Amino acid sequence: MTLNHIENRSLRDRVLDALREAIITGEFKPGQQLIETDLAASLGVSRAPLREALQILSTEGLAETVPYHGTTVRRLTKTDIEELYSLRSVLETFAIRRIIGQDNSKHVIRLRKCFEAMLAAAEAGDLKQVNQIDREFHDTLIELSGHSLLLTSWNVVSMRVRQVMALLNRRNSDLKKIAYNHVPIIDAIEAGEVQKAVELMEAHVAASGELIAEGWHDDGEGGDI
Repeated sequence: MTLNHIENRSLRDRVLDALREAIITGEFKPGQQLIETDLAASLGVSRAPLREALQILSTEGLAETVPYHGTTVRRLTKTDIEELYSLRSVLETFAIRRIIGQDNSKHVIRLRKCFEAMLAAAEAGDLKQVNQIDREFHDTLIELSGHSLLLTSWNVVSMRVRQVMALLNRRNSDLKKIAYNHVPIIDAIEAGEVQKAVELMEAHVAASGELIAEGWHDDGEGGDI
């Protein structure tokens, strides 16, 4: 018997998914006003589920609601970027050490497939797809570590990582370079060169953090991407 999947998610949850995706993909930028009437009209929903979704986004740290002033996409300060990327570096280098320790060639094959898909998207000029596969590459690194607590920790920061990566990639006109930046890391993992792989990942994360932070003011008030 073949049964169709029954969609049993609330309207609020579907609105929440749409708004969250717009924020973490960079469609809605930090500091952008989220006007309820406009969003309700665009999504074709009433303002009740929209308000509930905005409240959840605020608790997740993706949006900020100020009484009588409305809701905006939460700005990212230099401190936010430094904290996020320093933690990201720790998590991903830990994952790399575990992956190399497993000495599993299938892991490298999966990472190379991510690169190949990313390169194909880059050659097609598809920024959205490049962003998605870039995220999948780093999610895969964490998954392949085989460390459940690491995965849980990564899930806590992954939404913000996705948001910053998307904003960063929007500023990079060379989409193929985004893809090729991952090759040395894969090569070092395949060769079992732990220190080299760790240093490459640290440099990869640091370079991304430094580039995205260029758009922030020194006063920590945030800035335009």
